[in-house]
Amino acid sequence: MAAERRNLLVVTCEHGGCDIPRAYEALFSGQEALVHSHRGWDTGALELGRQMADSFGVPLHAATMTRLLIDLNRSIGHRQLFSEITRPLSPACRREIIDRYWRPHRQAVEGEVARHIASGVRVIHVATHSFTPMLNGRQRSADVAWLYDPRRHAESDFVRAWMMDFAQQAPGLRRRRNYPYRGRGDGLTACLRKRHPDETYVGIELEVNQGIVERRGAPWDELRANLIAALAKTLAGASTDSAC
Repeated sequence: MAAERRNLLVVTCEHGGCDIPRAYEALFSGQEALVHSHRGWDTGALELGRQMADSFGVPLHAATMTRLLIDLNRSIGHRQLFSEITRPLSPACRREIIDRYWRPHRQAVEGEVARHIASGVRVIHVATHSFTPMLNGRQRSADVAWLYDPRRHAESDFVRAWMMDFAQQAPGLRRRRNYPYRGRGDGLTACLRKRHPDETYVGIELEVNQGIVERRGAPWDELRANLIAALAKTLAGASTDSAC
């Protein structure tokens, strides 16, 4: 016998700001341009994540510290966990940064996901991000992109449905899957996939083009609204089966 498994949304934002903790201000002296660039944070990601969480009445797990201090979307031991600014610090200093900034965010998200799954729901985890419209002289060919693991059928199905619903809301925008990064790469969603099976966890990194964010006004307002409206439609139509 099968029972419908309810979906529950979890929203996170790992690169929501470019703040520098006071204890590390001297370390970033003279690096202001870098900190405020796409290397330092994902402009617009926090605004999108906050509006999405508010629209669905769920908490937002977000960080506003620059990822040049430590990247909350990288695993311990990954070569990009620390930037070229913090990598030369002593092991003791790096451990302190991990314990003070990386671990609390990861534990909060991982704990919420685990609690929801234990209660019998399927978690739809959306991590909001943004990407620079041009990198190394090459123009990126997307306005919105969905990163996921194509080997996981529930993620593939959910992304396909969300993209179709979004296309109805905003047919003129360019949509891509696993672009400009691969959804299977190291990150918070990849970590959670290792802990939870396909039928209970769907992890998606939602990427928006910073060119639209920086234009502000109607294009950016409409993009957020259309993504959220499409997600609501996809969630309303999505269900999974679980043995009971």
